[in-house]
Amino acid sequence: MSLKVCLLGAVAALGVSTAWADTGADFYKGKSVTYIISAGAGGGYDTYGRLVAEFMQRNLPGSTFVVRNMPGAGHLIGANALYASKPDGLTIGSFSTGLIYNQISKNSKANFDLAQMSWIGKAASEPRVVLIASQSPVKTFDEFMALTTPLNFAASGLGSASYLEMLMLSSTLKLPIRILTGYSGSGDQLAMRRGEIGGTIGSRSSVQQFVNNGYGRLIAQIGGTEKDVPQLASMVKDEKALALISLIQSQGDIARLTAGPPGIPADRLTALIETYKRAMNDKDLQARADKFGYPVDPAYGEDVLKIVKAALDQPEETKALLINALKSGKD
Repeated sequence: MSLKVCLLGAVAALGVSTAWADTGADFYKGKSVTYIISAGAGGGYDTYGRLVAEFMQRNLPGSTFVVRNMPGAGHLIGANALYASKPDGLTIGSFSTGLIYNQISKNSKANFDLAQMSWIGKAASEPRVVLIASQSPVKTFDEFMALTTPLNFAASGLGSASYLEMLMLSSTLKLPIRILTGYSGSGDQLAMRRGEIGGTIGSRSSVQQFVNNGYGRLIAQIGGTEKDVPQLASMVKDEKALALISLIQSQGDIARLTAGPPGIPADRLTALIETYKRAMNDKDLQARADKFGYPVDPAYGEDVLKIVKAALDQPEETKALLINALKSGKD
């Protein structure tokens, strides 16, 4: 009798375990998932986000993923909306790593805590680059620094990674630039072709095709293993600037993020993470990303959370440098 009871108990326990494992994926059958992209159409964030949404739908049977672009304020609008959404697992999305800078500097418009979000994954590691329009006579970083008339540099919004990194580098290195915002998606590249913008700072994958087509040139890089563009750190001696360059480089390790609001039920979050893994390992996604020139270097769930927490946990001196650089850049 006791053996029978034990066997029944074991079967029941197995049934509960199996049901728990299946609940997350089963929940999404017939459901629509909103994937928020905190940037405009076109450009790297939109392309990565749409790839992720498409292949997560493909790998989560019965689900439908609907992309919603929510650009504005350098990804703050989309990220705030994502953070405030219902934590039912039906709203997830992507945003710029520049939001880490916003949280460190305690931006009053950043209504989120990245350490509390439900982390699904990150798609890539992205070195940052300084891009100069091809019609500019500037060929090297030294020539750039020798300019006596500032170049117009494009950024998407006040909270974007490109804007904040330009501001930090401009403040510490005295870059000869004038930062103009409002160039979302591929707007900065179109503006460079029109001649109204002289350059920008952004992820290498987002501008590589532009460079390959002969519309721009790279004069400095932060992070990455490529040897064709000089590392900015090798051309800088100021210790404060080097500290900020190191901070910028750390953000490149966790590019193209996907997360949800805090409190998504564990079984649904597990299903989303597993689906994201299958999407990232999908050969079709990898081939599409390669065609666009976009790297795929994923990490998942708790591993991404650990990297985000480490990025937020900067020494007080570095935090002060960041805050002072941003303050002085806005003055």
